[in-house]
Amino acid sequence: MYEPIRTKSVHSTVDGPNPDFPHRSREEELDIQLAGHLAALLAVTDELRAAEASADLDAAAERLAEQVSRLRGGRTPVRAPMSGHRGAGAAALHQRAHALAGRALVVAASRADTAVAILAAERMDAHTAALEPRELASH
Repeated sequence: MYEPIRTKSVHSTVDGPNPDFPHRSREEELDIQLAGHLAALLAVTDELRAAEASADLDAAAERLAEQVSRLRGGRTPVRAPMSGHRGAGAAALHQRAHALAGRALVVAASRADTAVAILAAERMDAHTAALEPRELASH
């Protein structure tokens, strides 16, 4: 009445993981996610550096690049050249950088990466401080 199944199910995990499908550990996934957040923060930091020269931003960009490189196994992050043109407003860039640093902080805390957590918290503080005078002036 019924024809027996002659092939193995694609959902079967009896034989172990499928070698055609890459599997990563949770730690590897968190490294990838954290490197992405830090690379995005680095890009915004470079945009800020182009708009407003600052030794703090220069140092932060170098530290961010080091951490991205470490998380990506030594590969240096791609960086935009310093163009000096003004794209988005500085306040919008600081807000975006603050949000990215917050995301990086959450992932760094979940993977217990103290160095990145400290760096992300410092960047959040710096971007908050950069926004405060602008917010007070607008009220």
